[in-house]
Amino acid sequence: MTAARSLVVDLGGIVLPTPVMIAAGCGGTGRELVGLVDLRRVGAIVSRTITVTERVGADMPRIAESPAGIVWETGLQNPGLDPFVSGELLRLARGGARIVVSIGGGSLEEYVHMTSVLQGRPEVAAIEIHLSGRDDELDRDVLGAHPDRLNEIVGAVARMSLVPVFAKLPGGCDDVVGLARTAVRAGATGVTLLASPPALGLDATRERLRIGTVSGWLSGPALKPITLRAVFDVAQALPDVPVIASGGVRTGEDAVECLLAGAWAVQVGTATLTDPAAAVTVAQGIVRRLNAAGLTSPAGLRGRLRPPEPTGAESHPVSTP
Repeated sequence: MTAARSLVVDLGGIVLPTPVMIAAGCGGTGRELVGLVDLRRVGAIVSRTITVTERVGADMPRIAESPAGIVWETGLQNPGLDPFVSGELLRLARGGARIVVSIGGGSLEEYVHMTSVLQGRPEVAAIEIHLSGRDDELDRDVLGAHPDRLNEIVGAVARMSLVPVFAKLPGGCDDVVGLARTAVRAGATGVTLLASPPALGLDATRERLRIGTVSGWLSGPALKPITLRAVFDVAQALPDVPVIASGGVRTGEDAVECLLAGAWAVQVGTATLTDPAAAVTVAQGIVRRLNAAGLTSPAGLRGRLRPPEPTGAESHPVSTP
């Protein structure tokens, strides 16, 4: 008898009905997707990144098209932690999705405070730590690019949290594997690879910037090869660590590629802005691949990509006098 096929995945304690999540900031506030997609059919929805106090966000315009993607900067607009918990979090929960709360800050104290407030909230299935912001405390541009700070922040959140914790590593960092090791050793359940890398949008005709800030971040299909490389490298080094691929996933085939590279789950970001049901469509694409391959779960695809075997010449280099 053939085993039943299932999309269920267990990411170190958070069990999702499918391995396809909506990335941070792309699912709105709980109002935007109502009537457009059944969130119970989505693996999970990651909240927009929440900070301790309200942020009004970046100057307009915030999004500009770029070849195979967008350049954007929201300035982490959000209502602040307490209004989020009493309003937005409850709205998201009513939609029926599992909720991963993205938290951000510029100091250790802010991350600790946010974790303590979220502790024990039944609506929170997991925490994702946003690590691409500025470190105000140590006067560094990218908080999560420094192993010492990554260890400190992730360790503090992981020790306090009652739910799984995922470190979302900064895009454009030099040593993804090293940072992933640091995050896991500090207590992270897994890692999300990667946050958007820094980018700049210019309008040559009018000789001005295309978004309201000097620089922003790149998202969209252009990121997929970068995502695949990061996922593959980390999965090879840390095969037992849940890896969530984020960046460039639009289709079921994109998601399958990430799974083959070693991802346990994927996040759909900018695709959701043009197709609110993108996460469901991507999951359907994974099902088609499982059917074609005769597999019963996404775990059957995970990590099937292997480095090529060395050639004879590489295995037995010719010695020189």
